[in-house]
Amino acid sequence: MEGASEEREREKWNQRYQQGTHGTLPPDPLLIAAFDRYIEPLFPNAGHALDIAGGTGRHAIFLAAKGWKVRLTDIAEAGLANARKNAGDYASQIEFRVEDLTRFDGSCESYDLILVFFFLRREMFGELVKALKPGGLLIYKGYTRGQAKFGGGPTNPEYLFAENELLDSFRELHVLHYAELIRGCGLAEFVGQKV
Repeated sequence: MEGASEEREREKWNQRYQQGTHGTLPPDPLLIAAFDRYIEPLFPNAGHALDIAGGTGRHAIFLAAKGWKVRLTDIAEAGLANARKNAGDYASQIEFRVEDLTRFDGSCESYDLILVFFFLRREMFGELVKALKPGGLLIYKGYTRGQAKFGGGPTNPEYLFAENELLDSFRELHVLHYAELIRGCGLAEFVGQKV
């Protein structure tokens, strides 16, 4: 049953990427701000990053342009094909990987930086922490239940953070930044460091 669910999810996202409804966008403002405030000061020589469910690669490409080696994962082959095309000269610094994130194992590889934007799978939280190297950063941004007041975005509570849920989910990390915002949509954003 889980395989059928994964296949439906893959088909849905492949169709969206093929139709261009989830095209290339500039990097999220949270990543740009976090790069200047935390990433560059902590990792002046760049490092290895993991971009979870990174789609067409907007964040992986941003990091690759800054000298980072990035593993970009997504369930949709079409998204990764677009990412490879979008990456241009930076494609050699990015590993493009189709992955079923329901089986993500954080003990297999470790990273200086992990990015998760607008993807919520609560059972992964512990694995994300395991995958961080000591001193590594997790940057996570997603919709909150406050999103229900606005059009667009997910409506299923399974894909929405409850109040302070994102903060409470990573208690073992040192919090560098946390905010819940209502600015045209309901958002939670988190930057934490593994000590």
